Amino acid sequence: MKGTVQKLEKASETMRVVPHNAEAERQLLGAIMVNNETYYRVSEFLEARHFFLAPHKDIYDKCGALIKAGKIASPITLKTFFPADEKIADLSATQYLLRLAGDATSVINAEDYGKTIYDLATRRNLITIGEDMVNIAYDAPIDMPPSSQIDDAERRLFELAETGRSDGGFQDFGSALTETIEMAAAAFQREGALSGVSTGLRDLDKLMGGLQSSDLVVLAGRPAMGKTSLVTNIAYNIAENYQTEEMPDGSVRTVNGGVVGFFSLEMSAEQLATRIISEQTEISSSKIRRGDINEIEFEKLVAATQHMQHVPLHVDQTGGISIASLVSKARRLKRQKGLDMIVVDYIQLLTGSSKNQGNRVQEITEITTGLKALAKELNVPIIALSQLSRQVENRDDKRPQMSDLRESGSIEQDADVIMFVYREEYYMGKKEPPEGTPEYEEWSAKMEQLRGKAEVIIAKQRHGPTGIVDLQFQGEFTRFSDLADDAHIPDRIME
Repeated sequence: MKGTVQKLEKASETMRVVPHNAEAERQLLGAIMVNNETYYRVSEFLEARHFFLAPHKDIYDKCGALIKAGKIASPITLKTFFPADEKIADLSATQYLLRLAGDATSVINAEDYGKTIYDLATRRNLITIGEDMVNIAYDAPIDMPPSSQIDDAERRLFELAETGRSDGGFQDFGSALTETIEMAAAAFQREGALSGVSTGLRDLDKLMGGLQSSDLVVLAGRPAMGKTSLVTNIAYNIAENYQTEEMPDGSVRTVNGGVVGFFSLEMSAEQLATRIISEQTEISSSKIRRGDINEIEFEKLVAATQHMQHVPLHVDQTGGISIASLVSKARRLKRQKGLDMIVVDYIQLLTGSSKNQGNRVQEITEITTGLKALAKELNVPIIALSQLSRQVENRDDKRPQMSDLRESGSIEQDADVIMFVYREEYYMGKKEPPEGTPEYEEWSAKMEQLRGKAEVIIAKQRHGPTGIVDLQFQGEFTRFSDLADDAHIPDRIME
């Protein structure tokens, strides 16, 4: 008996009908045919694909086409678009349309009915994704590891959660103009009058207008130039200045700074934290690692650590992850905690899909294209670090150029901004002549001019000028900062 009951229960589960509400669909379609203005109450979010019954999808689609063409959508006008012998629920098309009009709900309730239909469609999509996950897990191809299935499921769930934005589509020019004015108004009201997220570095913000949403910013440099230090400083500045305000609809909007996701493929989270603590407390990282600190310095470390506990800087230290995995993690972070900027340290440590492995140029192309697509999808700036080729070292002028980027073709193409970190002090220090010679005096004077100074060269900026920004660099504390006013150099804009 028990076995029979279990079989019946199992059978009832397999016979379950997916969520839908045919009555709501009929009443909404009837309301649209009775009063065509009803269509505009729901068409902003409701599409034909959201209806469960195929005839209802077709009727909604035809109603929309007629109304958008400035014509009347009614049972009489619609029947001409159906074959004379077509049957819908054992009725002729004309009889069915007339019955829908008779079942019409009021215009007041139309939006609620539309949202019911939409929500049920979302639940059906969830069921489809869940069924696909189960089926693929049972019969996964040999070359599809579980991590790939997880990434794909997360992508589909994220797209479902973000429906209306991720599906894309055309935007009328009036909406684009409105967004532009809103961006300008926000920049006018924001401290520093920036249209983007402030880096915390005055002159860099001045040349770039801050970090712009959906931009891919590539920051490159030779080893020891300080590119990781610079991006760490920027990331912490943004996270520390995070401020929000509640909107009238109850949603929360970022008004300053932002939530930062930091993908540290080379350094551990602990090493990154040590750098930030060193920069904030002005205690060298080497002293912190050795424990070579006095009581006052220890108290400064404790105070800084307590403050940093609440800073929304999220670090992922997984090494050698794929671009697909990075995208999934970024989507998850945005969904769970919000996200206003992403840092990737660095491009060459990411991997592409299995189809491009073995061809590094194609793999880098896949990675940079993926990063740019992610920046647009999440509407956040991404700063991705990149290596430079050794050919820089063979030139007399060691200032980097775009052609020095490793596997540079796709990076140049996909990046909205390309910046280089350059410290002439580093190269001059390697040319020290024997002490006491005339050359040493000249070298010493030159070193004094260069000491503690760095250049950020903006070699490409899709929406603004290129140029050079001069910064202060304190290597002991891995800190980049603005030059003091008395040492300030005017902007060197190239175009």
